[in-house]
Amino acid sequence: MPFPPHESYKRWLGRLIEIVTEELDLEIRSLSASTWSRKDLAKGVDADECYYIQNEAAIRGKMVIDLMVDPPPDLAIEVDITSLSLPRLPIYRALGVPEIWRFNGERIVFLQWVAGEYQTTDRSAALPGVTVDAVQYLIEQARERGETSWAKTVRQWAREQLIGQQD
Repeated sequence: MPFPPHESYKRWLGRLIEIVTEELDLEIRSLSASTWSRKDLAKGVDADECYYIQNEAAIRGKMVIDLMVDPPPDLAIEVDITSLSLPRLPIYRALGVPEIWRFNGERIVFLQWVAGEYQTTDRSAALPGVTVDAVQYLIEQARERGETSWAKTVRQWAREQLIGQQD
């Protein structure tokens, strides 16, 4: 059963991704806590939040996504407050999810699939210009502000820090 801290962090991280993709003019498909599985694996995983970003066009309009033929989500979020997501990493790996953000209530960690394993990195591959330090700072701000004013802060940060990098 999810508790308020878990739900707050997952929504803040999800909303951050949604605001950043809007500001970068990136199409996304958000599938929240969908269950991801493949029959050949006999296992599945429920992300706290997940997104198609780079592969959004490949699944646009599909209501049934078959990971035997369709790509996996580009980014999954795991909030590790009440239970650890570490046992889920082998399932994410088998499904081919390229990036996972793990948050333990204090620190954010970005994991990317590189050379046959998940490796910690300081930059998101799914969201150009987004760093661990920036997400950490913005999540700390979320704790101190109302959601609407916090969202405006994220939007302003994205415009100043990310859009300027694209030019």
